[in-house]
Amino acid sequence: MGKVAAKVKVMPQSPEIDLDDLQEKLEDSLPEGAKINGFERDDVAFGLVALLPTVIVPDDAGGTEAVEESFSNVDGVESVDVQNVGRI
Repeated sequence: MGKVAAKVKVMPQSPEIDLDDLQEKLEDSLPEGAKINGFERDDVAFGLVALLPTVIVPDDAGGTEAVEESFSNVDGVESVDVQNVGRI
């Protein structure tokens, strides 16, 4: 069974959101079998910074849907968008 790496763009609800706290919440919300392999930050506009975690999930887990759903349910998250997916 292989693994899938996905770069996910997580937009916070406002520029006032503590990104370090949001990062921890995202890590804590991961479904079983998924792990985060690092974060990047992307300046969007007007002080808003998006988080770009690279998430590793098992190939048999049905893709990134469970991760997207768990990230969407985290307080402070405005939107979740998968940017890039590949097998590793």
